[in-house]
Amino acid sequence: MQIIVNGETREFADNLTLSELLGQLEITEGKLAVEINGEIVPRSQHATHTVVNQDVVEIVQAIGGG
Repeated sequence: MQIIVNGETREFADNLTLSELLGQLEITEGKLAVEINGEIVPRSQHATHTVVNQDVVEIVQAIGGG
């Protein structure tokens, strides 16, 4: 299936949960916010939220600095 991740169209296998998608993108640590089709998906729902073809996913990672 095709998913748009941070503005880039990418190919993934069907029936992925959001947690599986993040794992495939190697985003497994740190604080992050994920929005799918304009709606924030709480971290508590990452393991159960299924990503579908043509979803638009925006991932923002918090980066410390000073």
